[in-house]
Order: sequence, then structure tokens, then C-alpha cells
Amino acid sequence: MPKDSIQVRATASVANVSCGFDCIGYAITNPGDTLTISLKNKPGIDISLSGPKSDSISTIAEKNTAGKAILSLLNTIASDQGFMVKIKKGIPPGSGIGSSAASAAAAVVGANELLGKPLELNDLLVHGMAGEAVASGGFHADNVAPALFGGIILIRSYEPLDILNLPVPKSLFSTAILPDFVVNTRDARRMLPKRVPLNSAVEQAGNLAGFTLGLHANDFELLGRSMVDLFAEPIRAELIPGYHGVRNAAIDAGAIGSGISGSGPSLFALSDSEEKAESIGKAMVKAFKKVGLKSRTFSSPIHSIPPEILD
Repeated sequence: MPKDSIQVRATASVANVSCGFDCIGYAITNPGDTLTISLKNKPGIDISLSGPKSDSISTIAEKNTAGKAILSLLNTIASDQGFMVKIKKGIPPGSGIGSSAASAAAAVVGANELLGKPLELNDLLVHGMAGEAVASGGFHADNVAPALFGGIILIRSYEPLDILNLPVPKSLFSTAILPDFVVNTRDARRMLPKRVPLNSAVEQAGNLAGFTLGLHANDFELLGRSMVDLFAEPIRAELIPGYHGVRNAAIDAGAIGSGISGSGPSLFALSDSEEKAESIGKAMVKAFKKVGLKSRTFSSPIHSIPPEILD
């Protein structure tokens, strides 16, 4: 019997991963957004929200990442089916760990399921990106692709869209730290230069190549020395109180590499064991505390699966 309601959970993600601005991201196990999506008899999308800082998010479908993603899907399949969408935010907006992407990914997976799966999972990405654009002001996939597919994703090209799954070493762990501080994604993108020097572009290309090769070769030392960003982090670091101290604390605690997650204020670190990932998190919390910021950490292996249908 076809369902008329579904609950879907999509997880947070780390974008850029230092050397992969707008083209690399990976999924983490926690936190996550949970959406309850129900069919309704009339066209239109009704949205309600709960969870941390959810009062800052629009409930107008065109201005909501989940609503816009579903509208994009409906437009493609020429459907006027209506939905009720209840969004329980586990990822605060403005956190830098893919809050808008998680809602968009869960929305398109849930709506597609209720509609009888007219689209394959790969075909849902462009609709998730349309939702993401509401928050970021641009079409990019380095959060929504990991949230939708799981794992570590490389966006080789946007025109045409070409998404590649990178190998995930078994002993690779992530630590993400979320300070009690907000950075607006649109504002953080506006700060970035329109052009970068040729030598910086060449060095960044080398870092990106080294990082992807490090994943294939299970070479953590290569990963670490490749995790340098010459595009965004030097500018965005100034937005995050205590950034350099927190990053140094992660490296001193044994991180392979560390940097800003997306546009911030969250930072991330990669490590080679669960125990080390947790120790790194504690060190980063202490470093943020020194500048007067409370924070919380999320340590896990790389999350490897698409959004989970809970019922």
C-alpha cells in the first residue's frame, strides 16, 4: 500500500576540506535533520520548523531549502502534488556543516519516495542544489552531494555536472566542532576574491590532486600536507574568533589536518583513529573556551550512506 507520509533523516557534512573549495565534501554521522513529509490533497507546500535556531528559517517554500528542492523536483516531473513538510533541525543554520544541504537532501529523497520514485538518486542532486542555492546564493554541491550520497565526494565539473565518489580509508575519522557563533553563508561567499593569483591556483590544484591521491593510496601523510587552502581560509579565518588557536590545538592533538568547514564557523579535523578523533575534539573545545566560546564536537567515521528513511 502506498505511503502518504514518510520520515527521512539526512546528516551534516564538511565542505571544501581545505584544498577542495566548492568541489570536495564528506558526510558525517551526526548531527542531522529529520523531515516528516506528508502528501496533501491541494497543491502547494506547507512548512513548519522546530529545533535550534529554526526561527531564523523561512517557512515560505520558495525561500526554504527543503521547499525549494521539492518545487524543483515537481517542476521536472510536471506534478502539482502538494506536501506538508515538518523540519526538525538538528543542524543549526549558519553552522558551516551543511544545515541547508541536509534539509534539501532529506526533502528530495522523501518527496521522491512518496511520489513512487519517478527519479533515481543521482537525478535528485540538481534539485537538492536548487534548494541549497536559497541559503548560499549559488549552485554548488560540496555539501548537498555528500548529504545525498554519503562518503567523500569530488565535484569534477559543474557544467556538465560530474560527481565522483572518492575512496574512504577504513581508519579515517572526522571531528567537527561547532562553536556557539554564526557565520552567514552568503556573507562569507561575498568576501571571497573574484580572481586569485596564478601561482596560488597552481598550488591549490596540486594540493587537491595530492589529497585525492592520498585517499586512493591510503597515505595520511600526503593527505595532511595537501590540506592547505589558498582561496577561502586565509580570508574566512578572520571571521572566526580563535581560529588559529583551535586549528593548532587539533594539529597538536594528532590531527592529519584541520581547517574551516564550509564557510564556518565550524572547524573540522581528520585523524586516523576513533580515540584520536575524540581527543582532538576535546583539545579544540578547550581552545575555543580560551576565547570565550562554548562549543560541541561530533566525532565519527565518514558517513557512507544516503538519507535514511525512518518509517
